[in-house]
Amino acid sequence: MAESTTISNTENLMKYMKLDQRGAVLAEYIWIDGTNGIRTKTKTLPKPVKDYKELPEWNFDGSSTGQAPGDNSDVYIRPCAIFPDPFRGGDNILVMTETWDPDGTPNKFNYRHECVRLMDAHAKHEPWFGLEQEYTILGPDGWPYGWPKGGYPAPQGPYYCGVGTGKVFCRDIVEAHYKACLYAGIKISGINAEVMPSQWEFQVGPCEGIELGDHLWVARYLLYRVAEEFGAMITIEPKPIKGDWNGTGLHTNVSTAEMRKDGGMKAIEDACKKLGARHEEHILVYGEGNAERMTGEHETASIDTFSYGVANRGASIRIPRQCAKEGKGYLEDRRPASNACPYRITGIIMETIFGGQEGADFSKAEK
Repeated sequence: MAESTTISNTENLMKYMKLDQRGAVLAEYIWIDGTNGIRTKTKTLPKPVKDYKELPEWNFDGSSTGQAPGDNSDVYIRPCAIFPDPFRGGDNILVMTETWDPDGTPNKFNYRHECVRLMDAHAKHEPWFGLEQEYTILGPDGWPYGWPKGGYPAPQGPYYCGVGTGKVFCRDIVEAHYKACLYAGIKISGINAEVMPSQWEFQVGPCEGIELGDHLWVARYLLYRVAEEFGAMITIEPKPIKGDWNGTGLHTNVSTAEMRKDGGMKAIEDACKKLGARHEEHILVYGEGNAERMTGEHETASIDTFSYGVANRGASIRIPRQCAKEGKGYLEDRRPASNACPYRITGIIMETIFGGQEGADFSKAEK
């Protein structure tokens, strides 16, 4: 695998991982920081839990994560979902949390809270989401794994869904991540090698409502943790390699009860028109650095214009040909960048299609 400067001896670690925990449970609390990154810390629990509501609130130093000033640094993390821990096994768990300020209001970067309000308000529409998370695997030197040192491989063409040495790189990381997600109960629905070598994709969904955001964030955490053990790095930057190489996106598939019933194509087209009317607002929350990716080339639309069409991967929104044929189904919003927050993506889509809610506004880049 990658030549890493990280000191890790799995064989030695395993003899400790097998030790009896004497009834205690380790809970890995996960939260999103002020830079859209992932942070975690571990809490010892006296016994196993079955529901996130059994877990205590905790806190962290927000001045070290870009979420609070140094003179008022405590930020609280409230559990909102739990998953089996594939690294520690047993009754140990992963805990997805929300961040809250000491005055009892959501932290500035707590986009989940707003997303929940919108999902609950529009629950009757039964929104389903499926997100396609693209990413690139890098070596310790920050260059795509498997690429010539300081150089480039052969042009794109043989790598997408490729098989064989020289066509795919780091499949071991991808397979390990897949199994870790399944163990954790993540609704991961597939994987594939992408157009640029060392670029991969996994899909999460279909999930209803807020579940999508929780599952995708935890799947990202698992990806970073797996990569640690292989001495590799993961980037979800939208355009990690400049030039004639595909960028990385977070294509977002959306379906509502109205879209799935007979004659649902009208609901799909109506949604496309509403999404087009707020194109600029969506772009603001669809990820940092997206302009480098959305150039109108490499299977993207231009960031400056909105379009939709059947089977068109150069459009802002693609309607799958099968859906057009059946007259119902879903749409694929191809604009979100790979580093976008799934709570913000799904939240603003609900806001745009079905209307906003007091106290929830995804139309601004920052609160």
